Amino acid sequence: MTTVTMKVTGRIRIALNGRYLSQPQSGVQRFAGELTRAIARFDWPQGQEPVLLAPRTTLMLPPEGVGLPVVPCGHLKGQVWEQFDLARSHKGRFLINPGNTAPVFGRHQLVVLHDAAVFAQPEGYSWKFRLWYKVLQTILCHTKTRIVTVSDFSRQELSKYLKVSPKRIEVIPEGCEHIARVTPDTSILRRHDLEGRAFVLAVGNLAKHKNLGALNALSRDLQQRGVPLVISGGIDKSVFSGQVNLPQSALYVGRVTDEELHALYSAASCFVFPSLYEGFGLPAIEAMACHCPVVAADIPALREVCGDAALYVDPRNSESVSQGVCRLLDDPQQMASLRDRGDERAKHFTWDKAARMLIAIAKDDMK
Repeated sequence: MTTVTMKVTGRIRIALNGRYLSQPQSGVQRFAGELTRAIARFDWPQGQEPVLLAPRTTLMLPPEGVGLPVVPCGHLKGQVWEQFDLARSHKGRFLINPGNTAPVFGRHQLVVLHDAAVFAQPEGYSWKFRLWYKVLQTILCHTKTRIVTVSDFSRQELSKYLKVSPKRIEVIPEGCEHIARVTPDTSILRRHDLEGRAFVLAVGNLAKHKNLGALNALSRDLQQRGVPLVISGGIDKSVFSGQVNLPQSALYVGRVTDEELHALYSAASCFVFPSLYEGFGLPAIEAMACHCPVVAADIPALREVCGDAALYVDPRNSESVSQGVCRLLDDPQQMASLRDRGDERAKHFTWDKAARMLIAIAKDDMK
Protein backbone atom coordinates (compact mmCIF):
# COMPACT_ATOMS: atom_id res chain seq x y z
CA MET A 1 0.00 0.00 0.00
CA THR A 2 1.71 3.20 -1.16
CA THR A 3 0.76 6.63 0.14
CA VAL A 4 1.71 10.16 -0.87
CA THR A 5 2.93 12.35 1.99
CA MET A 6 0.34 15.03 2.69
CA LYS A 7 1.54 18.62 3.00
CA VAL A 8 -0.44 20.26 5.79
CA THR A 9 -1.46 23.83 4.95
CA GLY A 10 -3.00 26.59 7.02
CA ARG A 11 -2.50 27.33 10.70
CA ILE A 12 -3.34 24.31 12.82
CA ARG A 13 -1.64 23.21 16.02
CA ILE A 14 -2.42 19.71 17.24
CA ALA A 15 -1.76 17.65 20.34
CA LEU A 16 -2.56 13.98 20.80
CA ASN A 17 -3.63 12.32 24.04
CA GLY A 18 -0.74 9.96 24.77
CA ARG A 19 -2.33 8.14 27.68
CA TYR A 20 -2.28 5.00 25.53
CA LEU A 21 1.49 4.85 26.07
CA SER A 22 0.76 3.85 29.67
CA GLN A 23 -1.75 1.11 28.77
CA PRO A 24 -1.40 -2.54 27.67
CA GLN A 25 -1.56 -2.96 23.89
CA SER A 26 -4.97 -3.89 22.48
CA GLY A 27 -7.11 -2.73 19.58
CA VAL A 28 -7.68 0.77 20.98
CA GLN A 29 -3.97 1.29 21.69
CA ARG A 30 -3.19 -0.03 18.22
CA PHE A 31 -5.50 2.57 16.71
CA ALA A 32 -3.89 5.33 18.76
CA GLY A 33 -0.32 4.34 17.92
CA GLU A 34 -0.85 3.89 14.19
CA LEU A 35 -2.79 7.12 13.96
CA THR A 36 0.03 8.96 15.74
CA ARG A 37 2.61 7.54 13.33
CA ALA A 38 0.47 8.45 10.31
CA ILE A 39 0.09 12.04 11.50
CA ALA A 40 3.84 12.21 12.12
CA ARG A 41 4.52 11.26 8.49
CA PHE A 42 2.74 14.34 7.16
CA ASP A 43 4.72 17.37 6.00
CA TRP A 44 4.00 19.93 8.73
CA PRO A 45 4.83 23.66 8.50
CA GLN A 46 7.79 24.63 10.65
CA GLY A 47 6.66 25.46 14.17
CA GLN A 48 3.34 23.64 13.79
CA GLU A 49 4.51 20.08 14.35
CA PRO A 50 2.07 18.06 16.51
CA VAL A 51 3.09 16.82 19.96
CA LEU A 52 2.09 13.79 22.01
CA LEU A 53 1.12 14.70 25.57
CA ALA A 54 1.74 11.77 27.91
CA PRO A 55 1.73 10.97 31.64
CA ARG A 56 5.11 11.56 33.23
CA THR A 57 5.02 8.09 34.84
CA THR A 58 4.25 4.47 33.88
CA LEU A 59 5.01 4.59 30.16
CA MET A 60 4.45 1.01 28.95
CA LEU A 61 5.16 1.59 25.25
CA PRO A 62 8.51 2.99 24.04
CA PRO A 63 7.89 6.67 23.15
CA GLU A 64 10.74 6.71 20.63
CA GLY A 65 8.64 4.65 18.20
CA VAL A 66 5.66 6.99 17.93
CA GLY A 67 7.17 9.47 15.47
CA LEU A 68 6.18 12.63 17.35
CA PRO A 69 7.85 14.51 20.20
CA VAL A 70 6.55 13.10 23.49
CA VAL A 71 5.92 15.83 26.04
CA PRO A 72 5.53 14.44 29.58
CA CYS A 73 3.11 16.59 31.54
CA GLY A 74 1.72 16.70 35.06
CA HIS A 75 2.33 14.32 37.93
CA LEU A 76 -0.96 12.42 38.09
CA LYS A 77 -1.87 9.03 36.60
CA GLY A 78 -4.63 7.39 34.57
CA GLN A 79 -8.08 8.96 34.41
CA VAL A 80 -7.15 11.69 36.91
CA TRP A 81 -4.18 12.70 34.74
CA GLU A 82 -6.46 12.89 31.71
CA GLN A 83 -9.10 15.01 33.40
CA PHE A 84 -6.73 17.50 35.03
CA ASP A 85 -3.13 17.47 33.76
CA LEU A 86 -4.02 16.82 30.12
CA ALA A 87 -6.91 19.29 30.16
CA ARG A 88 -4.51 22.04 31.27
CA SER A 89 -1.60 21.06 29.01
CA HIS A 90 -3.18 21.15 25.55
CA LYS A 91 -4.20 24.83 25.65
CA GLY A 92 -3.76 26.45 22.23
CA ARG A 93 -3.75 23.10 20.43
CA PHE A 94 -6.61 20.99 19.08
CA LEU A 95 -6.60 17.79 21.13
CA ILE A 96 -7.09 14.40 19.47
CA ASN A 97 -8.20 11.75 21.98
CA PRO A 98 -7.97 8.40 20.14
CA GLY A 99 -8.88 6.02 22.97
CA ASN A 100 -12.53 6.31 24.09
CA THR A 101 -11.94 8.93 26.82
CA ALA A 102 -11.17 12.65 26.96
CA PRO A 103 -11.13 15.58 29.37
CA VAL A 104 -14.71 16.51 30.25
CA PHE A 105 -13.94 20.22 30.19
CA GLY A 106 -11.60 20.13 27.20
CA ARG A 107 -12.12 22.76 24.50
CA HIS A 108 -11.33 22.24 20.83
CA GLN A 109 -11.00 18.47 20.92
CA LEU A 110 -12.31 15.26 19.42
CA VAL A 111 -12.68 11.84 20.99
CA VAL A 112 -12.78 8.52 19.16
CA LEU A 113 -15.42 6.23 20.69
CA HIS A 114 -14.62 2.86 19.18
CA ASP A 115 -17.85 1.07 20.00
CA ALA A 116 -20.81 0.91 22.37
CA ALA A 117 -19.80 -2.38 23.95
CA VAL A 118 -20.10 -1.14 27.54
CA PHE A 119 -23.77 -0.44 26.81
CA ALA A 120 -24.56 -3.37 24.50
CA GLN A 121 -22.41 -6.03 26.24
CA PRO A 122 -22.17 -4.76 29.85
CA GLU A 123 -21.63 -8.21 31.37
CA GLY A 124 -18.20 -8.35 29.76
CA TYR A 125 -16.79 -5.46 31.80
CA SER A 126 -16.12 -4.74 35.45
CA TRP A 127 -18.72 -2.50 37.09
CA LYS A 128 -16.19 0.28 37.75
CA PHE A 129 -15.09 0.35 34.12
CA ARG A 130 -18.72 0.29 32.96
CA LEU A 131 -19.82 3.11 35.22
CA TRP A 132 -16.91 5.40 34.33
CA TYR A 133 -17.32 4.92 30.58
CA LYS A 134 -21.09 5.42 30.66
CA VAL A 135 -20.88 8.63 32.68
CA LEU A 136 -17.90 10.08 30.81
CA GLN A 137 -19.09 9.30 27.29
CA THR A 138 -22.60 10.56 28.00
CA ILE A 139 -21.17 13.89 29.20
CA LEU A 140 -18.74 14.19 26.27
CA CYS A 141 -21.53 13.68 23.75
CA HIS A 142 -23.40 16.64 25.21
CA THR A 143 -20.48 19.07 25.09
CA LYS A 144 -18.83 20.71 22.07
CA THR A 145 -16.37 17.80 21.80
CA ARG A 146 -16.33 16.36 18.26
CA ILE A 147 -17.34 12.70 18.32
CA VAL A 148 -15.72 10.17 15.97
CA THR A 149 -16.18 6.43 15.62
CA VAL A 150 -14.82 3.72 13.34
CA SER A 151 -17.86 2.32 11.50
CA ASP A 152 -21.41 3.23 10.58
CA PHE A 153 -22.62 0.40 12.82
CA SER A 154 -20.87 1.98 15.80
CA ARG A 155 -22.31 5.37 14.87
CA GLN A 156 -25.84 3.96 15.03
CA GLU A 157 -25.11 2.13 18.30
CA LEU A 158 -23.59 5.17 19.98
CA SER A 159 -26.45 7.32 18.76
CA LYS A 160 -28.94 4.90 20.31
CA TYR A 161 -27.26 4.46 23.68
CA LEU A 162 -25.94 7.99 24.17
CA LYS A 163 -29.11 9.60 22.81
CA VAL A 164 -27.46 11.88 20.28
CA SER A 165 -28.16 12.37 16.59
CA PRO A 166 -26.10 10.16 14.25
CA LYS A 167 -25.20 13.39 12.43
CA ARG A 168 -23.26 14.40 15.55
CA ILE A 169 -20.93 11.40 15.07
CA GLU A 170 -18.36 11.21 12.27
CA VAL A 171 -17.02 7.91 10.89
CA ILE A 172 -13.31 7.32 10.29
CA PRO A 173 -12.46 3.66 9.51
CA GLU A 174 -9.27 2.04 10.79
CA GLY A 175 -6.24 0.99 8.72
CA CYS A 176 -4.32 -2.25 8.29
CA GLU A 177 -1.06 -1.46 6.49
CA HIS A 178 0.87 -1.72 9.77
CA ILE A 179 0.72 -5.51 9.67
CA ALA A 180 1.59 -5.82 5.98
CA ARG A 181 4.69 -3.64 6.17
CA VAL A 182 6.54 -5.60 8.89
CA THR A 183 8.80 -8.54 8.08
CA PRO A 184 7.23 -11.82 9.25
CA ASP A 185 9.05 -13.50 12.14
CA THR A 186 8.69 -17.16 11.25
CA SER A 187 10.48 -18.31 14.38
CA ILE A 188 7.08 -18.47 16.06
CA LEU A 189 6.06 -21.17 13.57
CA ARG A 190 9.12 -23.24 14.38
CA ARG A 191 8.68 -22.73 18.13
CA HIS A 192 5.19 -24.17 18.04
CA ASP A 193 5.81 -26.83 15.38
CA LEU A 194 3.56 -25.06 12.85
CA GLU A 195 6.03 -24.63 9.99
CA GLY A 196 4.75 -26.33 6.86
CA ARG A 197 1.54 -27.45 8.61
CA ALA A 198 -2.07 -26.53 8.02
CA PHE A 199 -3.61 -24.68 10.97
CA VAL A 200 -6.52 -22.36 11.73
CA LEU A 201 -5.83 -19.08 13.52
CA ALA A 202 -7.96 -17.07 15.95
CA VAL A 203 -6.94 -13.78 17.56
CA GLY A 204 -8.62 -12.13 20.53
CA ASN A 205 -8.70 -11.56 24.25
CA LEU A 206 -10.83 -13.39 26.78
CA ALA A 207 -13.59 -10.79 26.96
CA LYS A 208 -16.95 -12.54 26.79
CA HIS A 209 -18.02 -10.79 23.59
CA LYS A 210 -14.91 -12.12 21.81
CA ASN A 211 -16.72 -15.45 22.12
CA LEU A 212 -13.74 -17.80 22.03
CA GLY A 213 -15.97 -20.46 23.58
CA ALA A 214 -17.69 -20.74 20.18
CA LEU A 215 -14.52 -22.42 18.91
CA ASN A 216 -14.99 -25.55 21.03
CA ALA A 217 -16.69 -27.58 18.28
CA LEU A 218 -14.12 -26.36 15.76
CA SER A 219 -11.26 -27.39 18.03
CA ARG A 220 -12.77 -30.85 18.36
CA ASP A 221 -13.32 -31.26 14.61
CA LEU A 222 -9.89 -29.92 13.68
CA GLN A 223 -8.26 -32.31 16.14
CA GLN A 224 -9.85 -35.20 14.25
CA ARG A 225 -8.25 -33.84 11.07
CA GLY A 226 -4.87 -33.37 12.76
CA VAL A 227 -5.10 -29.60 12.20
CA PRO A 228 -4.24 -27.33 15.16
CA LEU A 229 -6.45 -24.44 16.25
CA VAL A 230 -4.02 -21.66 17.22
CA ILE A 231 -5.24 -18.83 19.47
CA SER A 232 -3.27 -15.64 20.03
CA GLY A 233 -4.11 -12.80 22.40
CA GLY A 234 -4.28 -11.72 26.02
CA ILE A 235 -6.53 -10.38 28.73
CA ASP A 236 -6.61 -7.32 30.96
CA LYS A 237 -8.27 -8.57 34.15
CA SER A 238 -8.87 -5.02 35.40
CA VAL A 239 -11.24 -4.41 32.48
CA PHE A 240 -12.93 -7.68 31.65
CA SER A 241 -15.14 -9.55 34.08
CA GLY A 242 -15.48 -13.32 33.88
CA GLN A 243 -13.27 -15.65 31.91
CA VAL A 244 -13.90 -17.81 28.89
CA ASN A 245 -12.45 -21.30 28.89
CA LEU A 246 -10.31 -21.86 25.84
CA PRO A 247 -11.05 -24.94 23.78
CA GLN A 248 -9.14 -27.77 25.45
CA SER A 249 -7.18 -28.89 22.44
CA ALA A 250 -6.30 -25.39 21.17
CA LEU A 251 -2.72 -24.19 21.01
CA TYR A 252 -2.60 -20.89 22.91
CA VAL A 253 0.44 -18.81 21.97
CA GLY A 254 -0.36 -15.70 24.06
CA ARG A 255 0.55 -12.16 23.06
CA VAL A 256 2.74 -11.91 19.98
CA THR A 257 4.69 -9.19 18.18
CA ASP A 258 3.47 -7.71 14.89
CA GLU A 259 6.19 -9.65 13.11
CA GLU A 260 5.03 -12.92 14.69
CA LEU A 261 1.38 -12.12 14.00
CA HIS A 262 2.18 -11.45 10.34
CA ALA A 263 3.86 -14.85 10.16
CA LEU A 264 0.82 -16.54 11.75
CA TYR A 265 -1.67 -14.80 9.43
CA SER A 266 0.41 -15.58 6.35
CA ALA A 267 0.89 -19.25 7.20
CA ALA A 268 -2.63 -20.02 8.46
CA SER A 269 -5.05 -21.95 6.28
CA CYS A 270 -7.68 -19.45 7.39
CA PHE A 271 -8.51 -16.97 10.14
CA VAL A 272 -11.67 -17.42 12.22
CA PHE A 273 -13.27 -14.48 14.06
CA PRO A 274 -16.34 -15.57 16.11
CA SER A 275 -16.89 -12.28 17.99
CA LEU A 276 -20.42 -11.40 19.10
CA TYR A 277 -19.80 -7.66 19.06
CA GLU A 278 -17.28 -5.39 17.33
CA GLY A 279 -17.02 -1.71 16.57
CA PHE A 280 -14.82 -2.40 13.55
CA GLY A 281 -13.11 -5.79 13.67
CA LEU A 282 -9.48 -4.95 12.88
CA PRO A 283 -8.10 -8.54 13.05
CA ALA A 284 -10.26 -9.53 10.07
CA ILE A 285 -8.75 -6.79 7.90
CA GLU A 286 -5.27 -7.54 9.21
CA ALA A 287 -5.71 -11.15 8.09
CA MET A 288 -6.84 -10.02 4.64
CA ALA A 289 -3.80 -7.75 4.35
CA CYS A 290 -1.66 -10.86 4.94
CA HIS A 291 -3.42 -12.88 2.22
CA CYS A 292 -5.30 -15.06 4.73
CA PRO A 293 -8.90 -16.22 4.04
CA VAL A 294 -11.35 -14.99 6.69
CA VAL A 295 -14.28 -16.78 8.34
CA ALA A 296 -16.18 -14.09 10.25
CA ALA A 297 -19.12 -13.85 12.61
CA ASP A 298 -22.29 -12.74 10.86
CA ILE A 299 -22.65 -9.48 12.80
CA PRO A 300 -23.30 -5.96 11.43
CA ALA A 301 -19.84 -4.44 11.97
CA LEU A 302 -18.02 -7.33 10.29
CA ARG A 303 -20.50 -7.36 7.39
CA GLU A 304 -19.82 -3.65 6.92
CA VAL A 305 -16.04 -3.93 7.12
CA CYS A 306 -15.41 -7.26 5.38
CA GLY A 307 -18.06 -6.99 2.65
CA ASP A 308 -17.95 -9.96 0.27
CA ALA A 309 -14.38 -10.84 1.27
CA ALA A 310 -15.31 -13.18 4.14
CA LEU A 311 -17.27 -16.38 4.74
CA TYR A 312 -19.91 -15.70 7.41
CA VAL A 313 -21.03 -18.04 10.19
CA ASP A 314 -23.46 -17.85 13.12
CA PRO A 315 -21.27 -16.94 16.13
CA ARG A 316 -23.89 -18.17 18.60
CA ASN A 317 -23.79 -21.67 17.15
CA SER A 318 -20.50 -23.50 17.78
CA GLU A 319 -21.39 -26.16 15.20
CA SER A 320 -22.07 -23.48 12.57
CA VAL A 321 -18.62 -22.00 13.17
CA SER A 322 -16.97 -25.40 12.82
CA GLN A 323 -18.94 -26.35 9.72
CA GLY A 324 -18.07 -23.06 8.01
CA VAL A 325 -14.34 -23.42 8.66
CA CYS A 326 -14.21 -27.11 7.72
CA ARG A 327 -16.19 -26.46 4.55
CA LEU A 328 -13.68 -23.80 3.58
CA LEU A 329 -10.71 -26.07 4.31
CA ASP A 330 -12.21 -28.61 1.90
CA ASP A 331 -12.70 -26.04 -0.88
CA PRO A 332 -9.35 -24.73 -2.25
CA GLN A 333 -11.16 -22.73 -4.93
CA GLN A 334 -13.18 -20.77 -2.36
CA MET A 335 -10.06 -20.24 -0.26
CA ALA A 336 -8.28 -18.73 -3.27
CA SER A 337 -11.29 -16.54 -4.03
CA LEU A 338 -11.43 -15.22 -0.46
CA ARG A 339 -7.71 -14.49 -0.55
CA ASP A 340 -8.10 -12.41 -3.72
CA ARG A 341 -11.15 -10.55 -2.42
CA GLY A 342 -9.42 -9.95 0.89
CA ASP A 343 -6.38 -8.48 -0.84
CA GLU A 344 -8.62 -5.93 -2.58
CA ARG A 345 -10.73 -5.21 0.49
CA ALA A 346 -7.71 -4.46 2.66
CA LYS A 347 -6.58 -1.74 0.25
CA HIS A 348 -9.57 0.39 1.28
CA PHE A 349 -8.36 0.74 4.87
CA THR A 350 -5.25 2.83 5.56
CA TRP A 351 -4.04 4.83 8.56
CA ASP A 352 -2.97 7.61 6.19
CA LYS A 353 -6.58 8.04 5.10
CA ALA A 354 -7.79 7.99 8.72
CA ALA A 355 -5.23 10.62 9.72
CA ARG A 356 -6.22 12.91 6.84
CA MET A 357 -9.85 12.74 7.93
CA LEU A 358 -8.95 13.58 11.53
CA ILE A 359 -6.84 16.57 10.48
CA ALA A 360 -9.78 17.82 8.39
CA ILE A 361 -12.00 17.73 11.49
CA ALA A 362 -9.37 19.60 13.50
CA LYS A 363 -9.10 22.31 10.83
CA ASP A 364 -12.87 22.69 10.68
CA ASP A 365 -13.12 23.02 14.46
CA MET A 366 -10.34 25.61 14.73
CA LYS A 367 -11.68 27.95 12.01
